[in-house]
Amino acid sequence: MKLSLNTATVKKASLAEAAKLCADNGIEGIGPWRDVVEQAGGAAEAKKLLDAHGLTVTSLCRGGFFHLGIEDTKKAIDEASTLDAKELILVVGGMPYGSKDLGKARQNVRDSIEQLVPFARERNVRLAIEPLHPMFCADRAVVSTLGQALDIAELFTPSEVGVVVDTYHVWWDPELEKQIARAGERIASYQVCDWVVPLPADMLLGRGHVGDGHIDFPYLTSLVKAAGYTGFTEVEIFNQVVWDTPAAETIATVRNRWNLVTGLDD
Repeated sequence: MKLSLNTATVKKASLAEAAKLCADNGIEGIGPWRDVVEQAGGAAEAKKLLDAHGLTVTSLCRGGFFHLGIEDTKKAIDEASTLDAKELILVVGGMPYGSKDLGKARQNVRDSIEQLVPFARERNVRLAIEPLHPMFCADRAVVSTLGQALDIAELFTPSEVGVVVDTYHVWWDPELEKQIARAGERIASYQVCDWVVPLPADMLLGRGHVGDGHIDFPYLTSLVKAAGYTGFTEVEIFNQVVWDTPAAETIATVRNRWNLVTGLDD
């Protein structure tokens, strides 16, 4: 496995700054969010920038939010293709406003992905369903477990639809070992950050640097590797304190904590 920086970890940095810091710290991959791609002048210009630093684009974040439709995800697929990002992360979306029909919301996710698969296949982009912790079910992702994500992904070929294993969202799942083994070649992205408590008022920002919380990273990494995953590991942290820290310091911490992800000396 190789290390990749998800740009959400250095939210206040430009793509150019994040790319240079990755190169300076020996980080070979980068997973940009669409906002920093847009700020860099669009996908084509961002691609030139990242190529200049010798970085592999490990994913693009994000498409989804299917309760609002699929057109924005089509745009994201085109951007991923231009960036040569083989994986588009899907945060599938929550409940439509005023609805309490969870089953219908999940069916809409399946239907939306079915509509998007041919479009993505033509552009050589795999759709990667990211299950989110159940506390985000209402507003961000009605797909809460890796098993639920795989139930949808398995309606399509592994090259068309995969899943994301994000430690923050799945570490608690009593079926995790079984579901990671089941995922196998469908593991499209492995993202890491720690679970720290107490959670802040904005639950989205409760993620910490690897080693600061309660997740057994060597164990989870061993499960992902045993399932056959050999891709990059993205560090993706949503945390206001981390965001307020200078990007150079944050990326140095990410680099220094890498051995805690694998359980091995770097």
